[in-house]
Amino acid sequence: MDGRIVIVDDEPITRLDICDILVEAGYEVVGEAADGFKVIEVCKKTHPDLVLMDIKMPILDGLKAGKKIVQDRLADSIVFLTAYSDIQNTEKAKKLGGMGYLVKPIDEKSLIPTIEMSIERGKQTQLLLRQIDKLSLKLEERKIIERAKGILARENHISEKEAYQMLRTLSMNKRARMGEIAELIVTDDE
Repeated sequence: MDGRIVIVDDEPITRLDICDILVEAGYEVVGEAADGFKVIEVCKKTHPDLVLMDIKMPILDGLKAGKKIVQDRLADSIVFLTAYSDIQNTEKAKKLGGMGYLVKPIDEKSLIPTIEMSIERGKQTQLLLRQIDKLSLKLEERKIIERAKGILARENHISEKEAYQMLRTLSMNKRARMGEIAELIVTDDE
């Protein structure tokens, strides 16, 4: 098994026990933290596959830290740990994108399969998010190209097809992406 994991719990003994289980199972523990602020810092440095995080911690709890980690994509997935199995925390963890939720005391039989599933699901989710980002950029570029095409057509009294061909020719001649050329044309018009 492989996976880079950060363990977050305000109890050092709990972190040590979990670390022993994970290392024995073949995972790499790339960081530990005792509070939400520290885990954010550790995740920025290590970008782990998984954060295994206690919910109830002093200063900044696991749910608030988890929200920041998910928003900034500082880790691929999060599994929450808690001594409480209340519906309110479970719902919050689900809403902010937690991949798993384990109730303490943790046993190896439930921990390892949960981690394995969460790491895999996190990788799939991150792949989809990257594809969404790429498509969003393409869509934005397409919108700018359409605006530039309209500007060129209007200013040069040519058809949109001819304006598009003009953009393509400029792109090839200047050895730049059509989107870059279009941005310059649109910027000039504003």
